[in-house]
Amino acid sequence: MVWQTHIIYALCKPPVCRFGELKKAVLRITNTMLTSTLRDLERLEIIYREQFNEIPPRVEYSITEKGRALLPVFFELAKWSDKYLDKE
Repeated sequence: MVWQTHIIYALCKPPVCRFGELKKAVLRITNTMLTSTLRDLERLEIIYREQFNEIPPRVEYSITEKGRALLPVFFELAKWSDKYLDKE
């Protein structure tokens, strides 16, 4: 669940990201874990994957309306965390 949260958050800043951009935005994630998590989020219709028939191939990811609906939940969790969890 942690990786999904980071990826959804990363996709909210620029509306569209490529794999390499997400890899840079989500620190310490492996290529395998990023690929697996992107597939899971796509299957859940939280993100959209668009593949372009170009050479070299290009794939872009964006957040769906369903994914955007999660943002208020994330922001409330962040506020809760700031208020109740110790900062070490």
